Amino acid sequence: MAFLLLRRLVQTALILLGVAAITFLLLYALPADPARMIAGRSATAQTVANIRRELGLDQPLLVQFWSYLQGLVQGDLGRSYAQKTDVGTLIAARLPATLILMAAGIFVEVLLGVFLGVVAAIRRGGFVDRLVMMASFVGVSAPQFVAALLLLYVFAVTLAWFPMSGFGSFAHVVLPALTLGILGAGWYARMVRSAMIDVLNQDYVRTARAKGLSSFRIIFRHALPNALLPVIAMIGIDIGQFMSGVVVVEAVYGWPGIGQLAWQAIQQVDIPIIMGVTLVSALAIVLGNLLADLVAPLIDPRIRAR
Repeated sequence: MAFLLLRRLVQTALILLGVAAITFLLLYALPADPARMIAGRSATAQTVANIRRELGLDQPLLVQFWSYLQGLVQGDLGRSYAQKTDVGTLIAARLPATLILMAAGIFVEVLLGVFLGVVAAIRRGGFVDRLVMMASFVGVSAPQFVAALLLLYVFAVTLAWFPMSGFGSFAHVVLPALTLGILGAGWYARMVRSAMIDVLNQDYVRTARAKGLSSFRIIFRHALPNALLPVIAMIGIDIGQFMSGVVVVEAVYGWPGIGQLAWQAIQQVDIPIIMGVTLVSALAIVLGNLLADLVAPLIDPRIRAR
């Protein structure tokens, strides 16, 4: 376990370095000029030049990147061009909202996906199986903004069960979580169905049936835990994706998370914020995968023996 943690720490450092380098190069390859965005359209060339010098944008690219890495090692994510505030402070203020939405979205998608996947596997080849697979295909194919607008129209405008936007109560999180969960549940349903079908064909399941065990115990005590291993790995990936991939959902529902912060930064070409959100998301993906690796042996003891 100690070796695994040490190896993952080294991998994390290398991954973050690679993500920082690639993101930095891509951002500075954009035709947009952050100094011009800050100065405004009517600013003179001298004003733009002064802003570029103040932000250090007049220095060679390698010098800028080295300066950024030096600050990053010390835990400094830089300072926002537009908001004149430390990026770490801005992300820390938005992070709780994104974590709440992330946890709620993952809970909904796993709950729906596992339930539908198990039902489809049990009814393999029947009408229920085809219906679940068709619904999952529609779910994974639907754009986020379409699902969000439909849920808003039905449950916020027509029925008035939930608020249209905002943050601060359980009612505010329901529709955003459903938007993320319904779209993600399709992946889990298809994954669980495939894994359950494979597990239900194993010899130990046939032996359990021969011993007269109930179908409920066979499915939920013997088959489902083994079928959940790919789900755990998928959750680890979703943790990172939800940290940065909820831009559309947060924008539609007015959710004050880091996805909305990143969208505002993109519009303003605020490179430090974009870099900070990207690195935090990359770190979340790595930590999510590490968490999945640590939890998997608890569910399947065979992994510990490898």
